[in-house]
Amino acid sequence: MKNVLALLSFLLVSANSAQASIDETINNLTAPIATWLADIVFFKIPFFGTGLPVVVLWLVVGAVFFTFYTGFVNIRGFKHAIQLVRGDFSNPNDHGEVSHFQALATAVSGTVGIGNIGGVAVAVTVGGAGATFWLIVAGFLGMSTKFVECTLGVKYRSEFEDGHVSGGPMYYLKKGFAERGMPKFGKVMGTFYAIGIFLGALGIGNMFQSNQAYVQLNNVAGGRLDGLGWLIGLILAIVVFLVIMGGIKSIARVTEKIVPFMAIFYCLFAVIVILMNIDSIPQAVANIFTGAFTGEGVAGGALGAMIIGFQRAVFSNEAGIGSASIAHAAVKTNEPVTEGVVSLLEPFIDTIVICTITALVIGTAQVADPNFAGDATGVAMTSAAFERKISWFPIPLAFAGVLFAFSTMISWSYYGLKGWTYMFGEGDIGQTFYKFVYCIFVALGSMVQLGPILDISDALVFLICVPNIFGLYFLAPIVKAEMNSYFARVKSGEIKKYR
Repeated sequence: MKNVLALLSFLLVSANSAQASIDETINNLTAPIATWLADIVFFKIPFFGTGLPVVVLWLVVGAVFFTFYTGFVNIRGFKHAIQLVRGDFSNPNDHGEVSHFQALATAVSGTVGIGNIGGVAVAVTVGGAGATFWLIVAGFLGMSTKFVECTLGVKYRSEFEDGHVSGGPMYYLKKGFAERGMPKFGKVMGTFYAIGIFLGALGIGNMFQSNQAYVQLNNVAGGRLDGLGWLIGLILAIVVFLVIMGGIKSIARVTEKIVPFMAIFYCLFAVIVILMNIDSIPQAVANIFTGAFTGEGVAGGALGAMIIGFQRAVFSNEAGIGSASIAHAAVKTNEPVTEGVVSLLEPFIDTIVICTITALVIGTAQVADPNFAGDATGVAMTSAAFERKISWFPIPLAFAGVLFAFSTMISWSYYGLKGWTYMFGEGDIGQTFYKFVYCIFVALGSMVQLGPILDISDALVFLICVPNIFGLYFLAPIVKAEMNSYFARVKSGEIKKYR
């Protein structure tokens, strides 16, 4: 272990000395690829005077379909989800590696990231207050998509003799289509997804997070960390390495502690700011509803606000991307539907709670002082809303941002690992190699200008939603049959409580 960490440190310090040339080389090589991919994945179609990204339409239409197809499982399964997370129905003899709560915490840590702080500010800036309403609607609909993909993640997971499991879209695409007489097509779809999640994990789930963690720390430090990105990156890489070397059980032990803490910590300070703007709350809430249907000052009017709100929601909670099903597949259960039900809570926590609270922080500040942020956007805008009431509030915000980034990195390491093992096998040497490379990218994220390489990663992550949603449509009847059977057995008492 000491030799590995020493080698990691040597490589990172050496890389820092050539940072400028690395930036230039990476940007020159990847810019054309990034432009080409972004033009395809985020292609917009004209829609009543505004541009509608096809990938957002693909995800939202799927969420609407699954909500109605499952009979609004996002409502009727909510109470049972709480019971499952509490462990009321947890059979200690079930197969798997982590508890329902640990699986949920790991998946939530993968979605609750910098976007919850900065991305919401961008959505409100571009789409107006009304974007918040549509963000909530999209989060509500996305709960049903999560239910379908996480149920399939458990149903089609692969279990190994040593007790560990591997699951996710690559497995249910391969096995599900094979059951329907299309093994070659399923294999192609699964491989395509595995490549996308593996490469995407290195960028949007890794380098972007460490980069933004460094930026936030440097901002709070007043620029005193300029040129020290390599040091911040090295520290983050070492901490991430120590956590992920223990596999999903180690990751889950960390996330089950850090996720509740960071969520409560951030929401506590955010609610304090909102309450300090208490006189502005009625108008801020009114702006959300009126803006949702009038879209004043927004390109495309109310439709523009809706598109921007939907886009922020699906980019934040990842419903339809399939990534969360990889973490949920490791749960201890013999009933696939249980984890589908638990996963309903993810978009609720990520989007309906945390993103909405962030929007209210910004919204109440805007009502009180429309020019509170000046030219600031993104994380800087949210920080300005905090700082407006108490000068030192950006410090806990930065701390929360670093926690968000760290938790996302360790969760996405597991997503990328499962894409890697799907392609190259479950061998220990290969897994250790992947984890080492992943941590190199953690550090590089704080050292180099991300530029086009982040655009490529972002595009790949959303490109894989195409085969995933297609597979969900195809396998939805299986999920519905499992769901009806499970809830009937819960109602009859066949599935019993254990506490």
